[in-house]
Amino acid sequence: MTARKILPAVSVALQHDDRLLLVLRGRAPSLGYYAFPGGRVETGETLEEAARRELAEETGLAVHELSPLVLVRAEGDEFDYDLQVFFGRYAGGQPVAADDAAEASFYTLAEMEALPILDSVLEVGRGLLAK
Repeated sequence: MTARKILPAVSVALQHDDRLLLVLRGRAPSLGYYAFPGGRVETGETLEEAARRELAEETGLAVHELSPLVLVRAEGDEFDYDLQVFFGRYAGGQPVAADDAAEASFYTLAEMEALPILDSVLEVGRGLLAK
């Protein structure tokens, strides 16, 4: 059995008060599931640069400071991903779904628990929003 190729990827858990920003994935991987905005790291990018770019591409939002939160191994169809999840605080603006995001909005933990959501995203959400 050949080992699967593992690619670097990033996502951003962007918090606004008691809510986190989620996008509805418009294409694979995770098509039809809610997740943090993110994607693959491009050649020459740092993880943080990729996180900022993906956040802007998928939602039109920017963030002041980002800090690494957790590293998740995510399984894809062709490749697996080492997904670095970053944490940031909302800096203003309205999220607009773009690129491969079909929807983009802020959700409370209770709202997140009712969505078709990736387990790893819900786990991070609980860690950030459960009081």
